[in-house]
Amino acid sequence: MRKIVLMAVMFSSMLMASPIHWAKDFQSGVAEATAKTKPILFISSRHSCKYCVILERTTLSDPKIINELNRNFVTIISYSDERDYMPKELWRPGTPAIWFLDEKGEPLFQPIMGAIDAKNFYRALMLVKKEYIKRLKIEARNTKVSPRSETNSSK
Repeated sequence: MRKIVLMAVMFSSMLMASPIHWAKDFQSGVAEATAKTKPILFISSRHSCKYCVILERTTLSDPKIINELNRNFVTIISYSDERDYMPKELWRPGTPAIWFLDEKGEPLFQPIMGAIDAKNFYRALMLVKKEYIKRLKIEARNTKVSPRSETNSSK
């Protein structure tokens, strides 16, 4: 009986997890990320790719992953077999290619190639989020005008 209840709870939690909110296309995803100041998860995929299907059915279906992506990232997926747009700088010969980009669409790290399990993917999301926030803080500090430079420039 416990097994049945546990399976029912697990199944219902999978059904209740909202899907990932994918951007319509690359350009609108970058525009959204810029407006919201969020990092981008960009995936180059193919419907006919065994590992792309595994990634979508496992990792990208995990409720914890879905929640994190929908809250803190802008997500874009490009299917090469549908001839979706992909910047040539992000093209790799294999799929899936998982990129983490800044809000302007520039790579933050090298891509993760192939399917990755949910546990390690979640770790990667946390690392990217932490590094992205650190980067924003550094950029904010660097763009502040110091009181001395204001005084000197007014002369």
